[in-house]
Amino acid sequence: MAQIARAFVGPVIHSLSPSELEILPCALLVVSSEGVISSFLKSTDPQQTRDTLASLNFPPGLITIHNLERGQFLIPGFVDTHNHAPQWAQRGLGQGMHILDWLDAITFPNEARFRDPAYARRIYADCVDGFLRQGITTASYYGSVHGEATRILADLCLAKGQRALVGKCNMTRNSPDYYLDASVEDSLQVTRACIAHIRSRDPEGALIRPILTPRFAISCDDAALQGLGDIARGDPLLPMQTHFNEAEQEMQATAELFPQFTSEADLYEHFGLLNERSILAHCCYMSEYEMSRIKALNCGVAHCPISNMTVGGGFMAAPIRDFMRRGIKVGLGTDSGGGFSSSILDAIRQAMIASHAREATSEGRDTGLSVHEVFYLATLGGAQVCSLADKVGNFEVGKEFDAVLVGTQGTERGIMTLVEEEDSLKTVFEKFIMTGDDRNITQVFVRGRVVKGG
Repeated sequence: MAQIARAFVGPVIHSLSPSELEILPCALLVVSSEGVISSFLKSTDPQQTRDTLASLNFPPGLITIHNLERGQFLIPGFVDTHNHAPQWAQRGLGQGMHILDWLDAITFPNEARFRDPAYARRIYADCVDGFLRQGITTASYYGSVHGEATRILADLCLAKGQRALVGKCNMTRNSPDYYLDASVEDSLQVTRACIAHIRSRDPEGALIRPILTPRFAISCDDAALQGLGDIARGDPLLPMQTHFNEAEQEMQATAELFPQFTSEADLYEHFGLLNERSILAHCCYMSEYEMSRIKALNCGVAHCPISNMTVGGGFMAAPIRDFMRRGIKVGLGTDSGGGFSSSILDAIRQAMIASHAREATSEGRDTGLSVHEVFYLATLGGAQVCSLADKVGNFEVGKEFDAVLVGTQGTERGIMTLVEEEDSLKTVFEKFIMTGDDRNITQVFVRGRVVKGG
């Protein structure tokens, strides 16, 4: 029996570039039974939908039409480029602490609990559900040091339908004895086993993919970094994620451990860990040289504005405008254990605040970000950072249908600003971005599959 395709008729909003936000009051978007966008008409007459579909060679009996209701619109699914899944249950704890103190007092004891597979399954199931509920269709996850727990996380993402990069965290030193890899050899062996497991579960990488995850250079000795670099060099499709120039305390400790390098860029590049698939979290303090290296190597930056201002030791406003001016890939991360929120909408708002603080401290050189720019960071920009822009990030024909259906009226309104009769679609969109929450997210789709809502 032939599979049913779906057609969505109504308002659609997505980014074409950092400076181009496309706002379409009435579009026709057709999704194949395989979850791929097969047709996208940017203007259509809802009364003529069946005739239009017939002209596009979609048989009426093999397509379901979804007419968006008043106040609803479609946007691409959100992409979270930096997320610690084991920290799901510790969100909000240790706010205001310096980064290394916070790790010792709050994070390491919490992450050590993931040695228990039953605990890992319970927390990770709630974590993935929680992010899907908030419209995060793609996440780049740090796991714990534990191989079994990391495999559980990957399996849950696959079963629940979330697109994810999943990595076993590598930590061979400078951590408590109760939360440390047994040895460099064991760290690398468990990493390889996790990579093999994830690829066995999803051989084509349709939803879940492995990612190398040295926590940061402080927790990995030379041999561990060299071993991870060897894995990366032998596997051209394998991405890597780590923390990079996050806080002054972290940078000072890194410099003391690696005095042979004058920058973290040189350090990670030396070990073969910087390339176009590298996701560098935070990047709050960047020299001109480091800017030039990550641009030349086409690395991506995961901007985490909430944690940068609540954990770390200071108001750390990363130079996002400078990154964008240079053409460096940038996306948003919730880093929700380090901050107070798991919401990309909150990250969007805080990114705007941080950018305006940066404008003040740079005496106007780095101008603040606009609503459409931070929305880009949360969607297409994040997809580029995760090397997934050929698949997701906006609604180009041929991409997969990762989408969020937003509702703004009636029971779908939540606490969002009141939508008035004369409001344009652009105004409604801005009201949602700045005041909405997960109550406005009525349905979430990944590869065409409904993962939240009926």
